[in-house]
Amino acid sequence: MSSPKSEKLYEAIFHRKSIRKYKSTSLDDETLSLVRNFLEELIPLDEDIKTEFMLIGPEDIKSLIPLKKAPHYIAAFSENKKGYKINIGFMLQQMDLFLSSHNIGSCWVGMAQPKKDILEKTNLEDVILLSLGEADETLHRQKPGEFKRKKLDEISDMDGDNEFLEPARLAPSATNNQPWYFTGNENEIKVYCARSNFIKARVLKKWNPIDMGIALYHLSLHFTVKGKKVEIITDNIKKEKKKGYAPIATVIIN
Repeated sequence: MSSPKSEKLYEAIFHRKSIRKYKSTSLDDETLSLVRNFLEELIPLDEDIKTEFMLIGPEDIKSLIPLKKAPHYIAAFSENKKGYKINIGFMLQQMDLFLSSHNIGSCWVGMAQPKKDILEKTNLEDVILLSLGEADETLHRQKPGEFKRKKLDEISDMDGDNEFLEPARLAPSATNNQPWYFTGNENEIKVYCARSNFIKARVLKKWNPIDMGIALYHLSLHFTVKGKKVEIITDNIKKEKKKGYAPIATVIIN
């Protein structure tokens, strides 16, 4: 069922931008309270997977590469179960859109992790970080052409009008890899992830499942705001072979 909140998140898809430059000042207490409250509202793709999200500071992370730090980070942790990274992508993208819709910059951060004292606060696995703060660059994209994304016919073989895939097409992904592929129709969509070559796979294996969760959320949000009921099946999906791709989910729309 659509709501003003989901509609606002949906609108953010079409102007969100990954922010890498932040002002050093912290967000005010009222804004941080909004962030903490929304963290409690994140909807999981799989309710059987335990997750935890912590709002931490730049002093709480360490980076594998030189990194201009943001004033805040959300650290995502999860129980290590089948589909857990897809689940984290699905959940944390809700926050990414929420932040953009509230004029707060954010960006997925894969090449950094919480420090030991943060990791010791949970028994769940560290998955990924999301940076946030006041942007020190243009906050939003002004037009669709500013998205550097594959064309719809490069990510789907569906015939006819498949504009309902546009929100998924615009989803962010690690190194802008855009690993998703869609077949079927607007009532039943089969979702695949591209298999990378050996060298590329070593880099992207960790991130592609998260990317797929992000795209699945964008896709489900599209149909939700259109008043449709969406069911995402990730277990026992038909293993229809598609050369170069691995099956991820089947999305049923009623």
